[in-house]
Amino acid sequence: MTPYVLIIHEVADYPAWKAVFDSAVGIRKEAGERSFQVLNYESDANKIVHFSAWTSIADAKAFFESPRLVKIREEAGVKAPEFIYLEQIEAGTL
Repeated sequence: MTPYVLIIHEVADYPAWKAVFDSAVGIRKEAGERSFQVLNYESDANKIVHFSAWTSIADAKAFFESPRLVKIREEAGVKAPEFIYLEQIEAGTL
């Protein structure tokens, strides 16, 4: 089954965060991210939800907990990220 990561965090400035996020596509792919969605709260454009599929939960944790990513998050203006690691048990289309 596919492992996923759901990250919820506030950013200081969405366009600045997005520039850093986009510039990190290579290291995200190399670390094991396979697909992603970025969403924001209807009521707050700076409240971001990043939902991504990964090669493994271990790969995702190693990436998101690395000192390199801590620094990148600081540069991107991320405030108090919440990481939720998920394993898919079922999927469907209606």
